[in-house]
Amino acid sequence: MSDRERRGGDIAGSERSIEGTESEPEPSERSVPDWDDEYVDRVSDRLMHNYDLEKDRAVAGERFTLYGEMNLVSQKHFLHPAISLAEHESNEHLFVQRVDRLDDETLDRYVDLGHELADDEEWLEPDEEHFATEFTFVAVAPSIPDDVRRRVADFSERTLLKYGYHGHYEINLVVVAPDREELVANENADVEAAFRLWDEIEREEPGILGLIARRLQL
Repeated sequence: MSDRERRGGDIAGSERSIEGTESEPEPSERSVPDWDDEYVDRVSDRLMHNYDLEKDRAVAGERFTLYGEMNLVSQKHFLHPAISLAEHESNEHLFVQRVDRLDDETLDRYVDLGHELADDEEWLEPDEEHFATEFTFVAVAPSIPDDVRRRVADFSERTLLKYGYHGHYEINLVVVAPDREELVANENADVEAAFRLWDEIEREEPGILGLIARRLQL
């Protein structure tokens, strides 16, 4: 990856607006699977408004209980919306997996898979219109060891594509022990709020989509 450069921190950008389409189906019209896992099923109720969801998705030898995809398109306008100067795409791929235990090997698998998918144009197509793609991995476990907790809290993995001319991709990690009501996520994993079922999502605060859009500076 000679044309890629990794770094931490945010990429400053100009103001953008989210553009919707009339043909986008409402969440109630989408086919949302039912999960045998009660916790994941309740989480999916929070995710379905912003993500297209799949059940039991196999990816590169890993099987995930839930897979979610979200796509955002932003545009810059000059004087009138009909005059579009630029269009940028931001995407998130969300992978949720039940595991018996958490350790560094589990986290390493997720990070390696994120980089592997980023090299596959079926998952990320780098060009001038690409702004950001996130690969977010959520491990649901009975407990969270202290060493895993520290590593996830300090985790940061962002890679510039062609020195930023083709945007960037980012890998996020979330670990949750729902029976203990414990969760740890790296700083940029805004979707983690959907996995805190023991906490209400404050309606006066930005929703999950709003948080992600704000962080991506859309």
